[in-house]
Order: sequence, then structure tokens, then C-alpha cells
Amino acid sequence: MIKNLLLSAAFGLGVFAVLDFASSIPDVHMSYASNSCVEVLNYPSVLFGTTNFSCENMPTKFNHVWVQ
Repeated sequence: MIKNLLLSAAFGLGVFAVLDFASSIPDVHMSYASNSCVEVLNYPSVLFGTTNFSCENMPTKFNHVWVQ
């Protein structure tokens, strides 16, 4: 019974970590006309903290959003 409880807790923490990471991926707004970065929207993360990415300091993974 304790083994099942520990496995369930580990699985729950793993799911929480994956969802927390996925929801904290920044949005990079790219100009449709010039194909250059306009703005980076950073989102806070419970486990990983807030990162301060910018157009000069682009993240390796981001949500690509086209803007005018």
C-alpha cells in the first residue's frame, strides 16, 4: 500500500512539473513584415522561477506568434 502511495505521489509530481514547464514557455511576437522579434512575453513558473528573455536574449523554446 505504501509503495502504491509513493508511486502515485511521484507520478503526480511528475505531471505537475511537466504542466508547469509547458505553461511557462514564453511567447515571442515576430513581425510578419520584417520577420524580426518585436516582443517577448515571459510567464512565471512555480518550479523554475521567472526568466527574463528579450529579443536580444531569445529563449531556445518559445511559442511563435506572428504580429503586424
